[in-house]
Amino acid sequence: MGTLNFEVLTLFPGILAGPLNESILKRGREKGLLFVRTWDIRDYTEDKHRKTDDSPYGGEAGMVLKPEPIFRAVDAVKAASPGDGFFTVLLSPQGTLFDQRYAERLSRERRRVILLCGHYEAIDERVKDALVDEEVSIGDYVLTGGELAALVVIDAAARLVPGVLGDEESAYRDSFGDGLLDHPHYTRPAAFQGMQVPEVLLSGNHDAIMKWRRRESLRATLLKRPDLLETADLSDEDRKVLQELKQDVKL
Repeated sequence: MGTLNFEVLTLFPGILAGPLNESILKRGREKGLLFVRTWDIRDYTEDKHRKTDDSPYGGEAGMVLKPEPIFRAVDAVKAASPGDGFFTVLLSPQGTLFDQRYAERLSRERRRVILLCGHYEAIDERVKDALVDEEVSIGDYVLTGGELAALVVIDAAARLVPGVLGDEESAYRDSFGDGLLDHPHYTRPAAFQGMQVPEVLLSGNHDAIMKWRRRESLRATLLKRPDLLETADLSDEDRKVLQELKQDVKL
């Protein structure tokens, strides 16, 4: 059982402190299954004002993160863990879309993952050229900085590390675990304000329950995220059920 290691380079380490000390991320760290260390890029500046940005060549609006402190910070990360392998990811709206498959791949990464959080208008392109292995985006929108995106990446990958969750199978039963959205869930009471739990869930018939859950997972995906069906791993029975569902909802 290995440890998933993250080294986060940021201008605002305080943003990460709270979430890393709560809930699943806290428990994963306490179990030694997740390691997260933050590095303040400002510590690797060499002027009294700790300046990390400058105006862009060409006269555009906004500021650009300077290459020098980032290069020094990456050197410091690598010097702190000599002999380890490293995989450097830049959180960027221009990157590959982060999804469950990417999270699964990252959860098995045994190199130390350097997450570089961008800020301001952009980051000097020479950082990407020389230091970054992959750029990753958590969605088609722009955030103030990469810190929140880094937390999303850490959380999604960490919960897939065996032992981090109390129920190891639950991570793979969640939405996207098999390429589909999750089925509905119910708990006690069986009746609430006139709303009933589906009878099949009270039947004790395990096979019938599993079939109902699969059907409802397919229904939710069809209605809410039909694009996922294009790449989901579907059986012949799944395809038959989908045809029935399409008729039911007149799709």
